[in-house]
Amino acid sequence: MTEYLAVDGGTIAYEVAGAGPLIVLAHGIGNSREAYRAVVPPLLAAGYRVASVDLRGCGESSADWPSWSRTAIAGDLLAVVRHLGGPAVLVGHSVSGGAATIAAAQEPSLITAVVMLAPFTRKQSPRLGDLRVKRFRRGMLPLLGAGLFGSVRLWRSYLDVAYPGVKPADWAEHLGRIESMLREPGRMKALQGMGRSAPTDAGAQLGAVRSPVLVVMGTLDPDWADPHAEASAIADDLPSGLGRLHMIEGAGHYPHHQFPDQVASLILAFLRSDAVRA
Repeated sequence: MTEYLAVDGGTIAYEVAGAGPLIVLAHGIGNSREAYRAVVPPLLAAGYRVASVDLRGCGESSADWPSWSRTAIAGDLLAVVRHLGGPAVLVGHSVSGGAATIAAAQEPSLITAVVMLAPFTRKQSPRLGDLRVKRFRRGMLPLLGAGLFGSVRLWRSYLDVAYPGVKPADWAEHLGRIESMLREPGRMKALQGMGRSAPTDAGAQLGAVRSPVLVVMGTLDPDWADPHAEASAIADDLPSGLGRLHMIEGAGHYPHHQFPDQVASLILAFLRSDAVRA
């Protein structure tokens, strides 16, 4: 059942299920909370209360917003955590990985742990040599084109690269839902706005995070020429001892949709670790 929370600038949609410690799931650009639908059941079975959030401009949240920055998204996520009676574990994908970083730095008493999935959390400095990596080149061209021209067709082309290898069983239905959403008034504007928002605000907060962090990256993520190097740099920029890194072999930019059972297992093992339980 969809619930709604009024925040400064609009309304955030979310759904919550289960009982126990709170986990908040936040998706990436051009998507909605349904991206986590296969991750939620094992988290519920493990005894967690799970809230899946539609980012501003996405899903069933209101479409028109004054800002698309990670700082603004972090404010929305913190508002949801407060409303649901946190503290919470915050799981953020892509742009929401950066937002989760900011939320954890701003409100350490509200965020007990962070899981970043394929996160855009640092200033990006692409090099000309990166274009020699076919995977990166094939993903970046339609990704940039979708953002520049507001093209649903180019976004679909990017997604085909972002899910390398075998597609999820619900691939056709998933694409249909994404395309329908992006054709709604204001939804493509949200995708473009988030895509143009630099992650420098998140990178500036990495050193201020006080909760344990798990960074999960796919080995075939097309958003970086070297996904492992990007994930390692994020972990290294955190205070000593807080960051952990796990690479998922064969995953692209959406590990939680390609390999939901593996991602859920990683999250649960992380939450059972001494670093988090302490």
